[in-house]
Amino acid sequence: MELTVLASGSKGNCTYLRGERGALLIDAGLSARETLNRLSDAGGDASLVEGILVTHEHIDHIRGVDVLARRLGVPVYATGGTLAALSGKCRQSTELRRCRCGEPFTLGDFSVEPFAASHDAREPCGFAVTESDLRIGCCTDTGTITPTMFDRLASCDAVLLESNHCPDMLENGPYPAYLKSRIRSKQGHLSNPDAARCLQRLADHIHMAVLAHLSEINNTHEKALLSAFEGLGFYSDQVAVTVAPQNPGPLHPEFCGFRL
Repeated sequence: MELTVLASGSKGNCTYLRGERGALLIDAGLSARETLNRLSDAGGDASLVEGILVTHEHIDHIRGVDVLARRLGVPVYATGGTLAALSGKCRQSTELRRCRCGEPFTLGDFSVEPFAASHDAREPCGFAVTESDLRIGCCTDTGTITPTMFDRLASCDAVLLESNHCPDMLENGPYPAYLKSRIRSKQGHLSNPDAARCLQRLADHIHMAVLAHLSEINNTHEKALLSAFEGLGFYSDQVAVTVAPQNPGPLHPEFCGFRL
């Protein structure tokens, strides 16, 4: 499988996961046009996409989902809570399909298992996607890693894991108190130390990790990577770690991706 992050952060999130014969999109937080442009620039093939998996209803994850799903002619999969929030934002011609946490379903050659996340949304989830004997876990927009979440990630060969903020930068940054409190909460976003502790426990299970959904105000790529390597400890030379950029461009000319 190949995983390519087209965007990751508060301005939009979208990940392209390609298998042997088909592909999936996880979230569609860019406009449909921008998503297709980035997918083409990254060497992806839109005609292979068989469905869009949506983690939750916040705008940076669904901005382009309605137009994109209709343009590609593919269904949108989300939990019941997320679909209820989406129902007024999608045309009737958009095919919406409900998935349930803990109940795997088949999409083309992929087996997809949603699992509950902890975020201030209606019914947020992450996804573990399997093709043949390879499994990739996607876990962003969660304020904590529950035992169930950890179990799903520990069964994966690679993970896309949130590492949203540096606690010191958040504390001393420009955000108002209520927003800092929301971000720190168990329904907020995972900090660098939280991600590092998760990676420490995952170290002897996974081969690759992509740090995702970094705050542009309260984090840096260097801080997130350093924290992750400290968490991995002796395993830091055995687990490949990289950071997903918000916008591939002059500072990050390559799309964040890996092949298993």
